[in-house]
Amino acid sequence: MTQALLLVGGKGTRLHPLTLTRPKPMVPAGGVPIMEHLVRRAAEAGVTRLVLATSYLPDAFRAHFGDGSAYGIELCYITEETPLGTGGAIRNAAEMLTSGPDEPVLVFNGDILSGLDIADLVRRHRDAKADVTLHLTRVADPRAFGLVPTDEDNWVLDFREKPTTPEEIVTDQINAGCYVFTRSVIDRIPAGREVSVEREVFPGLLADGGRVLGVVDTSYWLDLGTPQAFVKGSTDLVRGLVPSPALPGPRGEALVLDDAEVADSATLSGGTTIGRKAVVREDTRVHGSVVMDGVVIGAGADIESCVLGENATVADGVVLRDAVIADGDHVSAVPAELAR
Repeated sequence: MTQALLLVGGKGTRLHPLTLTRPKPMVPAGGVPIMEHLVRRAAEAGVTRLVLATSYLPDAFRAHFGDGSAYGIELCYITEETPLGTGGAIRNAAEMLTSGPDEPVLVFNGDILSGLDIADLVRRHRDAKADVTLHLTRVADPRAFGLVPTDEDNWVLDFREKPTTPEEIVTDQINAGCYVFTRSVIDRIPAGREVSVEREVFPGLLADGGRVLGVVDTSYWLDLGTPQAFVKGSTDLVRGLVPSPALPGPRGEALVLDDAEVADSATLSGGTTIGRKAVVREDTRVHGSVVMDGVVIGAGADIESCVLGENATVADGVVLRDAVIADGDHVSAVPAELAR
């Protein structure tokens, strides 16, 4: 039996206006909330009990997922009343776990889309008898990330802040936001205050001689924090570039959900999702975009790399590029920067 924590407490400010009315993990990507892909993949990997560490708009999670029985997993909820940081949130949520001190506990960030073999990460943690195991990924430009160098046996040597000079770039390996903790390590995190795993827990563990394993995985990985990344993640799900058992339809150039109306002369491509009860009228082109439930797109419109929030409307002939339209908005005239 494997138990896990899912950190879903952030406000998702970089995804405004989509996150003004819903938590970021509840924004639909590939036809379902981001978190549904994570929950189903966790269940598929053998996780039996998943604790959701919530903070912002916590009721939205319970209303959608309930007790988790529909997803083949037991879901529990705990709400963080004051900001506790990543380490503090993990410590707080661990109160809901029933695992013993020597058992592994998976920890996920709720805004990461990944093709990681979760069950294999747990296996490698057990085999290495590690205190903590980190999923690491390689990036072409590591300047925007904290760096995690490892030795030839994959043991973590250091945790370094974002490099500011070329000499400080000692590796292209970064923390990918999925961990396996031995439960007793979580219990040693200070309770009731803000704690960072990156700046306090992990460096402190190394300083005390702890065994921190880094598993470099080169499968799909994407932080969904920005609108551009969110659109890419959704379209990659639809096109089958990242595995997910939660996708509510066949993979391909477009995913059209129940009760949507798409004119025969409309063109859908690039991994576009058309939400439930949405309407796409004649001669419209929608490429690489997320069209949420209830949206109406007028005839002859041209939409590319956009997110259209629930019940938004787009007038006939409108051209949109790289735009994020809020729930319920009406677009009839487009600023030049959105039409390029």
